[in-house]
Amino acid sequence: MPLIFTETQARFEDICAVEEALPLFEFLNSATAPEVDLSACTHLHTALLQLLLIARPKVAALPADPGLARWLAGVVSPA
Repeated sequence: MPLIFTETQARFEDICAVEEALPLFEFLNSATAPEVDLSACTHLHTALLQLLLIARPKVAALPADPGLARWLAGVVSPA
């Protein structure tokens, strides 16, 4: 499963596709102080990126992949 949810955190793992947009949207809307961990993410669909841009959750970690981390660092702010 590409997204693993706890009460306060969504952990992105491997390839996170458009099918994860609705569960992520629901998490971001229901969590009091949502946080995302992108450290294990290897691919992020732009629909998910758009949700992150709108919700502005706390980013616990950027992806371990240097290219993806560089790309995301310009649009999401790690905590």
